[in-house]
Amino acid sequence: MVQSVAIIGAGNMGSGIAQKSATEGFSVQMVDREEQWVDKGHATIDKFLQEALERRIFRPEQAERIKSSITGVVGHENVSPDTDLVIEAVFEDFDLKQEIFSSLDSTCGEHTILATNTSSLSVNKLAEQVGRKDRFVGMHWFYHPAKNRLVEIIPAETTSQETMDAVEQYCKTMGKVIIVCKDRPGFVVNRFFVPWINEACRLLEEGIATAAQIDAVACREFKIGLGPFGLMNLTGPTIALHSSDYLSEQLSVPRFGGADNMRALVERGEMWEINEDDDCDDEAARQIKERLMGQAFAVCSQIVEEGICSMEDVDRGAKVGLRWTSGPFELANRIGVSEASRMAREYAELAGLEIPKWFSGRTEPFEFSYVDVNVDERGIATVLINRPEAMNALNVTVVSQLGDAIEDLNSRSDVSTIVLEGAGKAFVAGADVKFFVDKIGEDSFSEIEDFTKDGHRMLNLIEGSPHTTIALTTGLALGGGLELALSCDYRVGTEKTMLRFPETSIGIYPGLGGTQRTTRVCGIEAARFAVLAGNFMDAGAASALGLITHLVDASDVTGTVREISSNGKPANKYPGEPSDPSHPVAVMSKAFYSDSNMEAILSGETPEGFDPEERNVARQMKSLSRAAPVSVRLASDLLDKALVTDLEAGLQLELDALDAIFATKDACEGLSALVEGRRPEYIGS
Repeated sequence: MVQSVAIIGAGNMGSGIAQKSATEGFSVQMVDREEQWVDKGHATIDKFLQEALERRIFRPEQAERIKSSITGVVGHENVSPDTDLVIEAVFEDFDLKQEIFSSLDSTCGEHTILATNTSSLSVNKLAEQVGRKDRFVGMHWFYHPAKNRLVEIIPAETTSQETMDAVEQYCKTMGKVIIVCKDRPGFVVNRFFVPWINEACRLLEEGIATAAQIDAVACREFKIGLGPFGLMNLTGPTIALHSSDYLSEQLSVPRFGGADNMRALVERGEMWEINEDDDCDDEAARQIKERLMGQAFAVCSQIVEEGICSMEDVDRGAKVGLRWTSGPFELANRIGVSEASRMAREYAELAGLEIPKWFSGRTEPFEFSYVDVNVDERGIATVLINRPEAMNALNVTVVSQLGDAIEDLNSRSDVSTIVLEGAGKAFVAGADVKFFVDKIGEDSFSEIEDFTKDGHRMLNLIEGSPHTTIALTTGLALGGGLELALSCDYRVGTEKTMLRFPETSIGIYPGLGGTQRTTRVCGIEAARFAVLAGNFMDAGAASALGLITHLVDASDVTGTVREISSNGKPANKYPGEPSDPSHPVAVMSKAFYSDSNMEAILSGETPEGFDPEERNVARQMKSLSRAAPVSVRLASDLLDKALVTDLEAGLQLELDALDAIFATKDACEGLSALVEGRRPEYIGS
């Protein structure tokens, strides 16, 4: 697994990858051909970290740790031989990259993986130039790599699965959203985005509208923050021109070649003039909308047809990499698939493209899969919740697809272990709160009840699975995500693990087993600490309470899963007490949330014998004061019931209390405030 990395190239992209790698705990070498360029890379990182300190993203000691983890190296021939992963991040010059990889081949140890960061060059052709063809891979990082969460990973035909596993684990540790795609020009995002930018230039060139008007229509129709001309001014028109010409040449589509006005702008060294007059007539707005949408629909359908990636990954690339509100296929559903296919056909005729039949004649909405299942040769099934653009939040579709996947795996004799994992930096960040708000507003409580019942059914399939079940809670696991994890036999965490039940602070209670399984895992006092006050629990606290069963380094996750799989199911899944009673959080929970103190706590008073000014006590009382009183009381009652009922009966009590909680004004207020980004004001009913 990857623990040390070297980045070849200390420019904006290379220094950004180096910084992000160091932030996530990797040992980093930042390499360039001259000392001055290495120094400039360090200066770029220093400036970025200083801005982060001013915005309180990092503490001073964190910034110092990041800087101290990056070693400057002059000359790629001086990269440490025992480096696990080398990422080349120089400009797009095939001969230069070939020269660098030839040198790295002889410099690096046999185990070192070589990766090229490219947005355009053929990974297969580059792989032909290296000796370690099985340990060579393409990566397309998006600017700025410390901020943008998307990485496209492009295996060459010779890339081994072991290499892919290591690189994917590295990216996951970085909190990246990964799209694995075929080696085709433009890969995924640039394949449709670059012609989209170029088409805007052609609209301007044809006199249909001004740059400001085209940007305004694009922002409105695609629900994005910056239009094509604003984006080009931000990233540089030269990059857009180079990318357009490259795609046109590689795909033999003249329409994709850089528009004349873009070429002239680059030759003059200017930026686009975007004035403030962005109103245009309806006919111009229609043409802008249909051309830009038609281009996106046409090219994205080709991406899927060519097997470069799935339509879900196309949408994911747009939402995560480009920050579009909806992906192209979701957008097609929104405007109507028949309309989308018409626009695609009209653009295809203009550009000389061939549209796949499954898209050109389609009228039915697209259905998306957010759950990916893979079973390896050991019988370990990985169930990936793949909705990172929404932090894998549970909605009706995800719960249904998860249930179907678990039910199928439970019946398979070739499966011994089921591993639940979330794509991106979160395991699962709770349920989709907007769903609850919408249904309360529509007075459709029955749909909330059905969703919760389906959630219980899905979790019970995990609870009763004949196979060993493992949750990889290696990031955020909030609310329903933590409840999902607790239904598993084991929960593997890393230093990035962060757990929380936020429900009482938004006017409800954990309704997917949170009050029942938590008590059975770590005892009543620790469960009260977790549920009533909605305390954040870092990896250390979560491990001490038993909410995660294995706390390991990120590089050890795969090995830990295999070890657990070999050992099988736990002898006692529900010990009913913290795994480390001496941990400060366990000690505090035991004392503060004892039975004798609950009357005072539920009345909003500091329990007798506790100093309200003491930091930990004050923190608990502050958290409780911000929760909805009706939620705290109801959750407390359900936690107590876990002590005197079996699990099945306790889970039914959670379902039975749904009417009571969702009928309260505080539930509506808490959920609405969360969606609206404000602090709720509870009235206690």
